[in-house]
Amino acid sequence: MQLRHVKILGTGKYLPARKVTDEELDMILGTPAGWVGKITGVGVRHYAGEGETASSMGAKAAEAALAAAALSFSDIDCLVCTSGTKEQPLPSTAVFIQQAMGQEDSGVPAFDIDSTCLSFLVGLDIMSYMVEAGRYRNVLLVATEIASAGLNYEDKESAALFGDGAAAVVIGPSSAGDASKILHASLKTYSSGARYSEIAGGGTRLHAQKYTKENSLPYLFHMDGQAIFRKASKLLPEFISEMLTQTDTQMNDFRLVIPHQGSAMAMRLLRKKLGIAEERFLDNTPGHGNTIAASIPMGLHEAIVQGRVQRGDRILFVGTAAGLSLGGMVIDY
Repeated sequence: MQLRHVKILGTGKYLPARKVTDEELDMILGTPAGWVGKITGVGVRHYAGEGETASSMGAKAAEAALAAAALSFSDIDCLVCTSGTKEQPLPSTAVFIQQAMGQEDSGVPAFDIDSTCLSFLVGLDIMSYMVEAGRYRNVLLVATEIASAGLNYEDKESAALFGDGAAAVVIGPSSAGDASKILHASLKTYSSGARYSEIAGGGTRLHAQKYTKENSLPYLFHMDGQAIFRKASKLLPEFISEMLTQTDTQMNDFRLVIPHQGSAMAMRLLRKKLGIAEERFLDNTPGHGNTIAASIPMGLHEAIVQGRVQRGDRILFVGTAAGLSLGGMVIDY
């Protein structure tokens, strides 16, 4: 185990006002009525509105998390954006979140950690060690995603799946005798699946200067969902088994499993394959869609608000990400 005496002090969430229904997407994509609903099970997802940015959404979620933790920004030692999409290539999105919170002259360090859909989990893993070591006391982790900006509507299945939104978490040290802790985390990457999910353009290999309307596809999101699912399905059972062994935990010991939210079909298959009871599995795909790295902290926030987890409950975070990466974390909330 990799025990850390770190506590989740507060969570927050923000969804844009604009709602996009399955029926609306059927019309946009030119698919038969009911196709989007059958493929995704989302129902409604949210898209960022005119003038809304990743940083403005992240700031709202961050302020909600601070309020839930009964803290102010002056109590924060570090701000980390844990997102799979960037507001712009340079500087980091965290800088703009700090600015959007009206804290541009605070001096609080702000930087990004990007592991695509697992960015929040990886950020929580890394920064919890910093808190455990005393480098920082209270850290604000923000996952804010505008997936809608880069969707390829010719790639109908992936275009139907994603939504925008933000979630934030404040972490700090557990007090003496506090049951809250992080027990273990694991990340494994299999780069044989690197091309399964990507935006090829926009970096130094295929710079934005090379963009043309005729050559726009590399600059839009591409996903081979079937290839991801086939590879992840083979790898996840052993990956989870190793985590359970290392923490001396059985699946029934978890009050709740909070996965990275893919499609409704993927959620059902994941739950069945890992042997997770329905009442112990959080699926908030309906009403949200796949919100990339925001999906796990958004799920945690919903679980807390709905009373599905209480202090001291054991929780499992699990998911996959572009790369192809598998990630998991066991915590006592």
